[in-house]
Amino acid sequence: MDVIIDEAHDPASTHPFKGNVDLDKLESLIKKVGAAKVPYVSLAATVNMAGGQPVSMENVRAVRELTARYGIRVILDATRAVENAFFIKEREPGYQHKTIAEILKEFCSYTDGCTMSGKKDLLVNIGGFLAVNDEEIFQQARNLVVVYEGLHTYGGLAGRDLEAMARGMEEAVQEDYIRHRVLQVRYLGEKLQQHGVPIVVPIGGHAVFLDAKRFLPHIPQDRFPAQTLAAAIYADSGVRSMERGIVSAGRDPKTGDHRYPKLELVRLTIPRRVYTNAHMDVVAESVAAVYQEREKLSGLRMVYEPTYLRFFQARFEPLAS
Repeated sequence: MDVIIDEAHDPASTHPFKGNVDLDKLESLIKKVGAAKVPYVSLAATVNMAGGQPVSMENVRAVRELTARYGIRVILDATRAVENAFFIKEREPGYQHKTIAEILKEFCSYTDGCTMSGKKDLLVNIGGFLAVNDEEIFQQARNLVVVYEGLHTYGGLAGRDLEAMARGMEEAVQEDYIRHRVLQVRYLGEKLQQHGVPIVVPIGGHAVFLDAKRFLPHIPQDRFPAQTLAAAIYADSGVRSMERGIVSAGRDPKTGDHRYPKLELVRLTIPRRVYTNAHMDVVAESVAAVYQEREKLSGLRMVYEPTYLRFFQARFEPLAS
């Protein structure tokens, strides 16, 4: 169940922390289903599907207080938590003079554990980790690692990758690095805005998200406007983006119908420490060129749909205009 604030579903809203949990929604859900049926609250910071939007320190603190009253754990998806800490430092009063590491440590203190994909904020090409503050859960998880991944001392990863991840933890919280990272994404977003391209604002930390509903208003959602846009950008310049809309939402398991999310986005994710701003200029020029010719796009038909995770494997063909 999604209990994010309503502003997260409005691409044009300039709320500084659109990743915040709606506390009233969360408590209403807990009361409706019963605390015993809520094993944990999953808190993503930043929120990828909302456009890389951050969660404030005030909000995570309030979530902790609320869940503590009901005996419910909070598990952080920390994949982009360093970027989230940067936004707190930039936007939330009282944190301007704290280091990224200090902000991150306080943020994590309000949770009971985290999952981490090292391929994002930790600057490595493989691996991740689970961290918990419960000894029993830790022992259970460690046993499963031995069965499925490898001995708990390395979890199936090479020593080189473990060492790189440790180094990445140190480098990720260096302020010069994370500022450059976020500002490069912002550079691309502002370039697109100069061309009149509709994007999600405020610009997120890891990607610029194109608003496909405003970009292609003539294409109904069941013709996959975000997927159409992603394909058009790739055909124009070879720039690979990612659909985050109806294809990603999948089907309702009971009815078999498409789920229709409020947001229909195309994600332009920027790899860390890879590209210069000149590369961002090329991306912006390609998207702007597609925007100028947008009326020529007519949507797609899905010709192959896998059982699981269709946004990775589905195949499409263009519809006649």
